[in-house]
Amino acid sequence: NQSVPRLVDVLPNGPVGHPTVRVFLAGGVPEVMLHLRELGCLNEDVLTATGETLGSNLDWWAASERRARVREILENQDNVPADAVILNPDAAEAAGLTSTVTFPRGNLAPEGSVIKSTAIDPSVVDTDGVYRMTGLARVFVRESDAIQTLKGQGEVKIQPGDIMVLCCRGPQGTGMEEVYQITAALKHLSFGKDIALITDARFSGVSTGACIGHVGPEALAGGPIGKVLDGDTIQIEIDTRRLEGSIDLVGHGSENFGAEAGERVLAERQARPDLSPDEALPDDTRLWAALQSVGGGTWGGCVYDVDAILNALK
Repeated sequence: NQSVPRLVDVLPNGPVGHPTVRVFLAGGVPEVMLHLRELGCLNEDVLTATGETLGSNLDWWAASERRARVREILENQDNVPADAVILNPDAAEAAGLTSTVTFPRGNLAPEGSVIKSTAIDPSVVDTDGVYRMTGLARVFVRESDAIQTLKGQGEVKIQPGDIMVLCCRGPQGTGMEEVYQITAALKHLSFGKDIALITDARFSGVSTGACIGHVGPEALAGGPIGKVLDGDTIQIEIDTRRLEGSIDLVGHGSENFGAEAGERVLAERQARPDLSPDEALPDDTRLWAALQSVGGGTWGGCVYDVDAILNALK
């Protein structure tokens, strides 16, 4: 993430934010790969579905009539140069395009989390490129409850400066559903930029704002996120330039005790009593989630630690 540049100016990251159809007409993935090849980021000897090597495919694309035609359509119909949508590395750097993703850790995410740091509203990022927020936790175990609260229909009112914590949305809770509705609601809320979201769910590619997802371990696997209480003080720091960040419990109520003490507080707490998986979770999803938990955790992806799974079954 730090060594491979961002070359595409597309929604929701910007800076102009071209629609995806323009990315297609500018050359799409093959065009991006031409630039990455020049930077030495690709293994061109690998075989592709065409039966040819990646390098051969890129050679074909660079000289193809199709490439010339789609770029021509973009420039003639939208009056947008293809090189303004998919930029070369020097132009991208000059335009201020930075890598998009930061992986915060901390006492609430000891195994990590992820945020699209370039999608944070620039007006809430300090001049040094760091997003800093300290606020009170508002905890939800269902996305529908969080949405109702954002609509002003819940018992608790969300205020600017609050940090919404949405748990039980990971593999064991829902099969790790995509929580697009809440990020869309925050985007269109007048003070949405002043609210942060922390969840063990995953996000859509069009998510924006200070939304931290994929928190590991998930709540139902004993993760600290499942021990957060309403009124806890949470501190978030995201360095959008160095691509570093942290999310920590640092207090409760009027008491501020810092991140180190917050780790001890979380270790002594019991999990919230309202944690539970969705009732309609299919058996095959439950099985996958169990394998995920013992075979690599939330960040294990599709590559299971088979030895760990077998040992757990003994």
